[in-house]
Amino acid sequence: MSSKEGSGGFRKRKHDNFPHGQRKDEKNNVNSSSSLMVSFKSFQLELDTRHDKYERLVKLSRDITIESKRTIFLLHRITSDPNGEEILNESEAKLEAVRQKIKQVAQELIGEDMYQFHRAISPGLQEYVEAVSFQYFIKTRSLISVKEINKQLIFTMEDKEEETNTPSSNPHDKQSCSWSLKVTPVDYLLGVADLTGELMRMCINSVGNGDIDTPFELSQFLRQIYDGFSYIGNTGPYEVSKKLYTLKQSLAKVENACYTLKVRGSEIPKHMLADVFSTKAEMIDREEGLS
Repeated sequence: MSSKEGSGGFRKRKHDNFPHGQRKDEKNNVNSSSSLMVSFKSFQLELDTRHDKYERLVKLSRDITIESKRTIFLLHRITSDPNGEEILNESEAKLEAVRQKIKQVAQELIGEDMYQFHRAISPGLQEYVEAVSFQYFIKTRSLISVKEINKQLIFTMEDKEEETNTPSSNPHDKQSCSWSLKVTPVDYLLGVADLTGELMRMCINSVGNGDIDTPFELSQFLRQIYDGFSYIGNTGPYEVSKKLYTLKQSLAKVENACYTLKVRGSEIPKHMLADVFSTKAEMIDREEGLS
């Protein structure tokens, strides 16, 4: 047995030769007021503050995602509910509540570089883009632009006179109480790519309710979106090229529904069309999984 090994066969560490009391004395002798210790304490405080802010943003992003999903589920009811205007008004109220959450995100990012915290808020922003674009499509049958989305994310605080009860004649006070959060082009593209899945579900639900015109309208719209994403191809971010496959699947299901309506629409009763489409969609998924 080597002299460096103990009786148990374990190698001794170098600092095991020093008494424990001596190491404690060395820790106690550290000057906490030295410039080096002060610097490291400031670094610790800065990192803790940044980590706490990151966690708060993650929680806000989760809340934005949940509320946006609820808005999407609500909007899907418009295909079967005759009172569509009431659903749109309710969805607008839900989206306004989501914007209040985004307002809190914008407040957290005042004076910060948004891209340092982008991973924390990106999932929520993508889901919000999906919900807003879905509502916009139902209203206008067109795609909302990123510029219009960012216009809705400019927030202003009420006049300071209400908070301080003192009149203010400085016009710059109101400008200092406004802030905004911009949706990045990547988040916008990823949200639009997720929108295609909701449009595919809307197509199947519409056919199940006897609406035969909507699938053809959705097929043309999805084809335009797919053509736009095809121009990006593999030159864009990795996440965008990854979503392209899912987008292609949604387009294939809608086109398959349109084909069935055109060729066999007169043979299949309307109340059975949705079951036929869902069965064919499962067959397409299996074939793609095998390939």
